[in-house]
Amino acid sequence: MSAAPTLTLARRFNGPPDSANGGYACGRLAAHAEAVGHLTGPAAVTLHLPVPVDTPLDYRPAGRRGHAWDGDELVASVAAADGDPDAPAFVPEPDAKAAEDAFVGAGHPFPGCFVCGTERPEDGLGLRPGPVAGLPGTVACRWTPDARWADERGEVGAAFVWSALDCPGGWTADPVRRPRVLGRMTARIDRLPIAGRTYVVVGRLDRAEGRTATNTTALYDPADGTLLAAASAVWVALDGSAA
Repeated sequence: MSAAPTLTLARRFNGPPDSANGGYACGRLAAHAEAVGHLTGPAAVTLHLPVPVDTPLDYRPAGRRGHAWDGDELVASVAAADGDPDAPAFVPEPDAKAAEDAFVGAGHPFPGCFVCGTERPEDGLGLRPGPVAGLPGTVACRWTPDARWADERGEVGAAFVWSALDCPGGWTADPVRRPRVLGRMTARIDRLPIAGRTYVVVGRLDRAEGRTATNTTALYDPADGTLLAAASAVWVALDGSAA
């Protein structure tokens, strides 16, 4: 296999104003790699550049990795995941609801973000990850996925699960004071959520050093605490951010 059809991410799935939401991009790239028969199972995606929107990306397998190109620029790489993410502990739904009330939306660095942007209350995922009382470095929120993101069986698409696992991790390291963008994400999905049901997303900061912050996130069924999906990610501070 030397090449595969192109992949285009629509502008409405943005994170920063002119590039795709990192989690959504990673999820689409992972699904694309599997669809063309290059990789199967949990994937790790590295974003080398902001992922352009409304732009065809060429996916080119290269041994155990696949690369997405925008012309001569390497945008992202996809590989099989090396191990499973260590999911943060379950947070009960009442505690997740209380955490939402502490969401620092007024200082959002990317208010138009499809996943957690304060300017996208109607056409985004509407996540509001806030700090969990008594658990430093941990955020949580509820997520009730809309039928728009589901198939005819009511199962929410995997790319939207990657999206929901992405942004809460970014809010574990105070993105208002020091904005960061996703650099690498690994995800495992055991069960897809069902549209119309309420779930809990939890994020935990594992390490912050220099410009990078490492976190883990998880999606839970609050009815019984079942883990549906988990991810680990590395975020990189934007140049010029405060120390």
